[in-house]
Amino acid sequence: MTRQHHFHLDHAGHSVTVDVRTGRTPEVALLVDGKEVGYRHQRGADATVLTSELPDYPAQPFEIRLDHLCHDTRAVTCTLLLDGREVPVPERTPA
Repeated sequence: MTRQHHFHLDHAGHSVTVDVRTGRTPEVALLVDGKEVGYRHQRGADATVLTSELPDYPAQPFEIRLDHLCHDTRAVTCTLLLDGREVPVPERTPA
């Protein structure tokens, strides 16, 4: 079964958004400040990592790690890895 998930975090003056469609072939889109900076469409992947950077000077590289993309029985988790820290990215509820 396909489900939509939306994760969002404001960090250091920037907006980080992750849109996920789970299921047999998960799709993940990563947006920074409203611009798509990463995309992954990978059949059978239960976890994935996308890399990008915050547009500061100097730019701050980061990773987004998603787990449990194929399992309906476990909640999808989203984690921001930045400067050696792991920050959970909360899921937004639909308005």
